[in-house]
This record gives sequence, structure tokens and C-alpha cells, in this order.
Amino acid sequence: MRNRIIPTAIVALVGAIIGSFVMMLYASTHFANVAGPNNTPPAVAAAPLTGVSDQDRIVSAVKRTKASVVAITETINGQQVVPVDPLIQQFFGQQGPGIVQRYKGQASGSGFVFDTKGDIVTNAHVVNPPSNAHLSNLTVIFSNGDHVPAHVVSVNVGADLAVIRVDNYHKLPPPLPLANSDQLEQGQWAIAIGEPYELQQTVTLGVISAFNREEKVQAEGGGAGYFDFKGLLQTSAPINPGNSGGPLIDIDGNVIGVNQLTDEAAQGIGFAIPSNTVRTVVPQLLSNPGLHQGTDTGFAGFAPADMTQGLRNQIGYSGPGGLAVVQVEPGTPADKAGLEPGDVVLQVDGKPVSSADALRKYIASKKPGDVLRLDVWSQGVKKFVAVTLEERPAEQVGVPQGNGQGP
Repeated sequence: MRNRIIPTAIVALVGAIIGSFVMMLYASTHFANVAGPNNTPPAVAAAPLTGVSDQDRIVSAVKRTKASVVAITETINGQQVVPVDPLIQQFFGQQGPGIVQRYKGQASGSGFVFDTKGDIVTNAHVVNPPSNAHLSNLTVIFSNGDHVPAHVVSVNVGADLAVIRVDNYHKLPPPLPLANSDQLEQGQWAIAIGEPYELQQTVTLGVISAFNREEKVQAEGGGAGYFDFKGLLQTSAPINPGNSGGPLIDIDGNVIGVNQLTDEAAQGIGFAIPSNTVRTVVPQLLSNPGLHQGTDTGFAGFAPADMTQGLRNQIGYSGPGGLAVVQVEPGTPADKAGLEPGDVVLQVDGKPVSSADALRKYIASKKPGDVLRLDVWSQGVKKFVAVTLEERPAEQVGVPQGNGQGP
């Protein structure tokens, strides 16, 4: 037994020595200058926790989403004035003589499936023609090539959102989920999907560049009014004609915005309506079909005024600061919340107020459905009033805001 153990042990010892020598030789030739007194270890990039790259996630998000993104085509039937003589038209301007002619044109845009009932979200300007024209042959084209007739359910011009519907389409793709746009971060990926230039569905990639952008867009027909779009997302993802109404998604395939327009004065700048605006406006459109001229800005329905000595004497208020409530419109959010003429607004959302103009702008910066929390002095008693904002009325769209209008 001893004669068998000793040779085996010797062989094992020799093998261990040879193995150690080989490893030392390998290390000296392959890891030289990697670390030492004058060297620092090389940086090693950590692999993604999921083992999936951003590119893989983007490709996956597009594959999961694109079936629910649609093209929208329609025929626009309208009238136009053709000048009898261009020279006469130049002399008389827009008032020059002309001949009214009918015209027919084609328009297109994009949209995405919102629910299982066949409702599709798009931009208002995609399906709302100028006042001297009307739509016909509204068609939704799905990624499988199906052309399905559609009809307009509801349009909010001020918010530039609309809902159209396809009825009894049994191959409807799944609705796209809405992300919380308040949780977006600057620099995160943004993917625009749509039908630019009437081409087959395309994808562009960029990042979220900025938040709460404001863009003024002239009303249809070149009128004097304009729509003041606020709270827009700015993205570097190219948004071209035909992309309008399509979704802007994140790398998880969730809708973070609705592609709206591009800044023609600057390259690489596009704008999208945040998904949280869609979350608020679209249910309102579904519950109230028709054409709306809303602004998608907050409306409370009371008129504040800077405090003067005359108002103090009239109201009987002797405290510091505050704004006098001089009017409350019946049936408005302020009226429903119990605000009354003669009240004094001391704080709004926990902050003191001393300027009626600043309060108007603050309310206009809010969205329908936001809650305004007011600390109020009322006939010698302090009370708390919560005003759930509604949308600014239609008749105020496109009209410069005067000092006499309440928030």
C-alpha cells in the first residue's frame, strides 16, 4: 500500500509545481503593466443588469408598438378664391376680385390605438380642416395593410388632440399604455413612430431635450387668433409632416407623448403633447363628443383684484397682503368650491399671493383637473377652499388675454 501511495503523491506534487510555474509565466506575459506602483487597473464597464443593451430594448419596443400605430388619410373638400388677375390682386390685397373655386385634396397623419373600443388618438389638426372645408373618406390604415373607414368622435382644437373611431374591426391591435410624463428625465431615449411624407411606417430616435415648452401656432385659415400650446415636451427625435398624431414612446414601449409639430426655424427640435395631458383630455373627449375649442389650460372662474384701501374698507379686511375676490361666475369651479365675492385669498398652494396678474398666470399654467388649494379669509373667518380646475372656455381661444378676464 505504501509503495503505491508514495509515487502518486510525488506525481501530484510535481504537477502542482509545474502548474504554478505555468500560471506565473502566463501572468507575467499577459498582465504586464496592468497594475503596479505606477499603473492603475483598467476600467471595466459593468454589464447591464438585465443583460440587454439600449439598442435591443429600442428594437423590442418598436416591434411591440408598431402594430398599434396607424396611418390616417382623408379627402379635404373646400373652396378657395382664385384672383381674376394677379396684378389686380397685388394692388387690392386680399380684398381684390376673385373667383370662388372648389378644390379637393388629400391629407394624412398618424395615430395610435387608445382602447379596445376602436378609439384612436391623433392630433386635432390632422382631422380638423379649415372652416371653408370638410372631410370625407376618413380612413385608418393598420400595419397589416387593412384600410378601415373611420369617423371623428371628438376634437379639442386648443389641446390639439382628437379621437377618431373604427367600428366593428375585429383585428384591432392592443391599446398602447400611457407612461407618466411627469417622471420623464432630460436625456432619456424618445422614439417617434408615424407615417412621415405619406411613407410606410417609419421610426426616428432622439432624446427628451426639454420640458414645459411653449409654442404659438396661428389658427387655421391664417386668422388673427393663435393657439398657445403650453407644457410641451421638446425632443431631438425628428418629427416630419405626417408624423403628427403618432406616439412618442420610451424604450419600454410606453407612450410618453403625441407627436405634434417641428420647429421650422431650428433643426433637430420637435414637440410632443405630454402623455399626462392625453390622460386628462382624451377621457373628456370621449364623454363629450363634438368639436371643442378648449385651450387645455386651467380655469377657476373667479376674478381676483390687487388689494387697495378702498377694497379693505368695503370688505372689512385689515390683515396683511392677500387678493380680493371681486367676482365669482356661477357654475364655475370656484363657485362649486364655495368661494364668494368679498373673500380674500391669502395663500395659493401654500404660498402667499399679492398680485392678481401673477395669480392669473399661475392658474393658466395649470391643467384641467388640477386642484388649486386656497387659504381664504371670509368675513373674519379663515377657511380652506379646494378648487378643481376645469378647462378655459371655448370662446377665449385664440384671443389675447385681457386684464379684465378672470382665471
